[in-house]
Amino acid sequence: MVGRSADAPRIGSREVVEGWETALASSGLPLAWDDARSRARVSFGAPLSPDIEAEGELIDLLLVERVPTWRVRESLEGHEPQGWRLVDLYDVWLAGPPLAGRVAAADHRIVLGEAEPGGGAAQIGTLQLEAAAVSDAASELLGARALPRERPKGSGTVRYDLRPLLIDVAVAEAGPPIVIRTRTRFHPELGTGRPEEVVAAIGDALGRVLVPGRIVRERLLLAEELA
Repeated sequence: MVGRSADAPRIGSREVVEGWETALASSGLPLAWDDARSRARVSFGAPLSPDIEAEGELIDLLLVERVPTWRVRESLEGHEPQGWRLVDLYDVWLAGPPLAGRVAAADHRIVLGEAEPGGGAAQIGTLQLEAAAVSDAASELLGARALPRERPKGSGTVRYDLRPLLIDVAVAEAGPPIVIRTRTRFHPELGTGRPEEVVAAIGDALGRVLVPGRIVRERLLLAEELA
């Protein structure tokens, strides 16, 4: 399990994977290699948007010999990609299903901001907004049968329903600034519930434009945990 801080480089998922592969290759650990691709056998739980911090991302690392966790920790110290840190280590069953297919949901912590008139940057802590109103809007989302929305895709947009991808949302801190927590679903057919879309839906319910001032993905949940 690893975390990513706010000062990590804003790079895409592919570059993140390459950064970890380079870090692991320099760690001295007995890595298992995919000979066909000349890459270490490392798998990630789910892609992470470049603008989102993380506290509990999951990575599966395959070694060719059993190594105690303290040695893995010592080997990785100082080799993590910039802005990343090691949070925890534990053994997993080798014959288990692939990690990515087991990730079913994610918990996010979001500091609310509001878009400036004219499309300027979000402001944090300046909202003239009651936490009770945000809480009511969150309850409205959970009580809705459908939450039709649009998201950019390529040069156009795609319409989708956010409701089946939203498991929970509530005010965590009354603020200011107001902080909400939301649990969103990873669905193999419907897609992924995005925290920024949850914030936008709350803003629609309130009749104002809200944007995330800060988003932290607290953890990924596996299917067995969600059940």
